Amino acid sequence: MKIIAIIARFLLGLIFLTFGLNGFLHFLPAPLPSGTAAQFIGALFVSHYLVAVFLLQIIPAVLLLLSRYVPLALTLLAPIIVNILLFHLLMALAGLPLALVVTVLWIVVFLSVRSAFAGLLQQRVPA
Repeated sequence: MKIIAIIARFLLGLIFLTFGLNGFLHFLPAPLPSGTAAQFIGALFVSHYLVAVFLLQIIPAVLLLLSRYVPLALTLLAPIIVNILLFHLLMALAGLPLALVVTVLWIVVFLSVRSAFAGLLQQRVPA
């Protein structure tokens, strides 16, 4: 299980580093979205919101690849992954398989460091 978690952490970091850097350097061609997805991405682009999103992909990706502050990296990536899943479920089904792969990788890495989240997952805090 440890080797699987290391591979998942490396792949997750590599995926987010690649797509985060692509947001700034544009080395991967992306098909133009249509309909609601195009309006949504257009609004994010015009407002420069995507700059923050791409930075929040690159920073945790580097942390994952360096195996430093992995719980922090997972915490930063969790809302981004939720948004990616919702975007592909509701607006652009074409990217859903990769979104699901990223989600599974995140879960595998999370399970390998779940003890770091033990305090967050308590139902009641002792007084």
